[in-house]
Amino acid sequence: MTISQRIEALVLQSPGLTDREITDSLFSRAAPQQPVNRACRLLQQSGRLARRRRPQGLIGNYPAVRFSKTPHPHSQVPTDVQKLLSEDQVKRSVSNWMQSAGWHVRVMWGTATGTDIQGQRGNRKWLVEVKGSGKYPQMRVNYFLSVLGEILQRMDDIEAVYSIALPDIDQYRRLWERLPRLARERTRLTLLLVDSSGHITTLK
Repeated sequence: MTISQRIEALVLQSPGLTDREITDSLFSRAAPQQPVNRACRLLQQSGRLARRRRPQGLIGNYPAVRFSKTPHPHSQVPTDVQKLLSEDQVKRSVSNWMQSAGWHVRVMWGTATGTDIQGQRGNRKWLVEVKGSGKYPQMRVNYFLSVLGEILQRMDDIEAVYSIALPDIDQYRRLWERLPRLARERTRLTLLLVDSSGHITTLK
């Protein structure tokens, strides 16, 4: 996939992201945003992306809207795409599940920075980093590697519980299985898989 295709797919899933937020998601927080900025401007010029100010003044990137009197039969969003879960949908399911188990939960919604979900129950802490479905296989690989890196950077309390949460997609299951068992055991990391109904499966 080209950078333009990756940007289009990401913006379709999370409309309104700034160039910086797109760079952080596709690459890393240390990566320069100029390549993404150039790609977004070219996408805007070609009519494939809309750029406008968000309420707080930052420039956000949005899917281009094309109007037609009669919808083309192939213009509808495919059923499998409609069922994909956004990052916030995954957060909502996980936070509700944790609260039902007695955890006091704080969630970082949208593009807010910090640990995505922090749970507290008595003296115990539970930290969870989250990613959404991603529209393309390569995007899911990037999401998986990114969420692993994020949770590893949070591991500073030997008594805390650490998890990553992802939509229940076969590709994510395979990526988890490819992670060496020793690494999972040493870090005591767990995977929370969320399906479209909100049901959660825990893998170790």
